[in-house]
Amino acid sequence: MARILDEALIYEILSVVEEIPEGKVATYGQIARLIGRERNARLVGRVMSMAEFYGSYPCHRVVNHAGRLVPGWDMQGVLLEDEGVVMKKEDYVDIKRCQWKI
Repeated sequence: MARILDEALIYEILSVVEEIPEGKVATYGQIARLIGRERNARLVGRVMSMAEFYGSYPCHRVVNHAGRLVPGWDMQGVLLEDEGVVMKKEDYVDIKRCQWKI
C-alpha cells in the first residue's frame, strides 16, 4: 500500500534538497532513492512544486534525469549559473559534471 503524502514525507524530501551543495544538482529520482522510495521521482517533483509553502529550500538545484530544467521557470537557470553550474544548452544542466555525488 502506498504511503500517503503527508507533512513528514514532504519534510523528508525537503531535508534532502536542503543538503544539495551550492554548484551541484540532484535529480528527482536521486532524491527519491535517498529517501528509500526509488520509484517515486514524480512524487518528489510534486513536492518541489509546493515547496514554497514549507519554507525556503534550494529547489532550483533539482532537475530531471537528463538535466533538464523545469519548463516555464526561467529563473532556475539563472540561479544555477550564478552558483557556477555548467549548462549544456539553455535549458539543460551538464548533469555529468554537476550532479551531486553522494
